[in-house]
Amino acid sequence: MSQGSRFVLCLVVACGGARSADKPYSGSPQRESPQPEPELTISTIALPGGTADGIAMDYLLFDPRTHAVWVPAGNTGSVDVVDTATAKVTRIEGFATQELERRGTKRTVGPSSATLGDAGTVYVGNRGDFSICAVDEHTLAKRTCGTLDAMPDGIAFVATTHEVWVTTPRDKSIRILDATTLAQKARLPFEGEPEGFAVDGAHGRFYTNLEDKDQTLAIALDTHAIAATWQPKCGEDGPHGLRFVEGEGRLLVACSAELRAIDTATGTVVGTLAVDDGVDDLDYDAATHTVYAGGAKAGALAIATLAPTGALALRTHVPTRPGARNGVVADGKVYLAHGKGSELVVVAVAKR
Repeated sequence: MSQGSRFVLCLVVACGGARSADKPYSGSPQRESPQPEPELTISTIALPGGTADGIAMDYLLFDPRTHAVWVPAGNTGSVDVVDTATAKVTRIEGFATQELERRGTKRTVGPSSATLGDAGTVYVGNRGDFSICAVDEHTLAKRTCGTLDAMPDGIAFVATTHEVWVTTPRDKSIRILDATTLAQKARLPFEGEPEGFAVDGAHGRFYTNLEDKDQTLAIALDTHAIAATWQPKCGEDGPHGLRFVEGEGRLLVACSAELRAIDTATGTVVGTLAVDDGVDDLDYDAATHTVYAGGAKAGALAIATLAPTGALALRTHVPTRPGARNGVVADGKVYLAHGKGSELVVVAVAKR
């Protein structure tokens, strides 16, 4: 579908209704007690440089200061910056790429993650040359870069310590960088592969999962010690993405086909909800207490409500595209990476 193409989904009865968090479903959601939902629209934004295999995309970032979605577009060696008001795509080129072989399949990797730093700065992680680079969020000029000795995955800016924390699952570690110089300050080794990230600056914690151990860790920002280890019980696929809900002490955990809400004070799982299969990352809109999780295998976006108790209730699920995942909330829309189609799938609630 070309940029700007659009169709409308009527979700008043067929897709409406909530399900209690203590009544999880399996497979595609089955709804009871349908409730009216606003009309939802789905559009797509074409990204430049796609190949026959599409564009390799992983983590997306919304910058609320410039109202732009940052899209590290791996195999193109670029980062695409999308204006949320106009859908205009601006490319930042010149990032390194490299060809890798994994399980007998060759693929090209490049920029794959981004995090919002202090005013004026976005940090970009690159699998192509193992670098972390600071980029000016206004001019889009690349500034200071640092290079690791392991491939970066997720990156997170920690304002309270002025650091960039980088998960490097291939060597089972997290790297901590000075946010100004991007020089490495510390390497934290683990017994498993860190996947996902969330920061709780108020309580001095960094959260990650050990995907291959089915564990979620709370790490002290100051001492780097493991403060707590929790069991989300995601199964053999393990836990993936994380979001911390500030002010409520809830940590949202994405399993492949379920969501968890953990009370970070006690480590107790207080909310569980089955969603469409193929979830990697998720996002949360604090203003509406809404969780968004794109199921790549199912080709659907689950939209759920987080209660003050931590209970999760399904509102609806929206058919998107097979492979669409890792959505970010941005100015009333959810942007999902659809690598195979070299595009973003955008789900928006129509104004009434």
